[in-house]
Amino acid sequence: MTLALAIHGGCGTLPKAEMTEAEWAQARSDLASALRAGWAILSKGGAAVDAVEAAVRVMEDSPHFNAGHGAAFNTEGEHELDASIMDGATLAAGAICGAKRIRNPITAAKALMLRGDPLLLAGPAADDFAEHEGVDTVANEHFSTERRRKNLASMKLREIVGTAAEASEAEKHGTVGAVACDAQGHLAAATSTGGYTNKPVGRVGDSPIIGAGTYARDGRCAVSGTGKGEYFIRYCVGHEIASLIAYKGLSLKAATDAVLAELSEHKVGAGLVAVGADGSIVAPYNTEGMYRGWVTEDGLIHVATHDHVELAGQA
Repeated sequence: MTLALAIHGGCGTLPKAEMTEAEWAQARSDLASALRAGWAILSKGGAAVDAVEAAVRVMEDSPHFNAGHGAAFNTEGEHELDASIMDGATLAAGAICGAKRIRNPITAAKALMLRGDPLLLAGPAADDFAEHEGVDTVANEHFSTERRRKNLASMKLREIVGTAAEASEAEKHGTVGAVACDAQGHLAAATSTGGYTNKPVGRVGDSPIIGAGTYARDGRCAVSGTGKGEYFIRYCVGHEIASLIAYKGLSLKAATDAVLAELSEHKVGAGLVAVGADGSIVAPYNTEGMYRGWVTEDGLIHVATHDHVELAGQA
């Protein structure tokens, strides 16, 4: 089988002028580190589900992405974290939402997947489960960054003056995710997010919803999405792409393009990464940019934030 690994760090990429070149370089470096972490598992014959967890953990620990450390603030100035993971070989999945103390939500989601039941835990129950399983927990302040504080202040001001709808994707959203195909041909997907800036307390988006922001099924595809979660839930984006492949015989590219086109009709900022049963990779988006990257069959790392894709060395 063709090994495959692709990641995204959210379609809410800042305009180029809003960060220094050094900051952009660090963001691309963190993307490359995430790819190396996942590829190290795949290249040794490891499972796709372990690879996507490893890649997402790296992005959760980076301040450049809206997941884990660097997550968005809700309207009360707190972080509520969502994540899910799915094994395409068995359709096993685990998800947590509204967590406030889990350092790496994707690891808690995977622990829940391995437990088998329930599939989804919310709020304090998710935090307690993680603690019981020995997954690292931290104070809520661990996830805070100065950039996210500025985003919150900006969105609160926009709300007062009535321009919230005009906010950029970078001000509002952001998510991280990974998809993979391993040497046995098994697929997996994982997604993690802090939601959108100034979200209502208790809001849950698509990232922890299996079939919406995360979906993997052997023989079809693995998908991780980013954008306005409410629309990803309404369109069951991950499952829709898999269904177009299975029932209409569309290619991975045709299926993802079709679904993204529907989201674009609603002027919804959206993007995703997906891998097909044959190891093919796509990373479409309709915003100014999307943090993204993938490893090609020769082990070369490709990363991008906007239009230009650059080589980042060997995995």
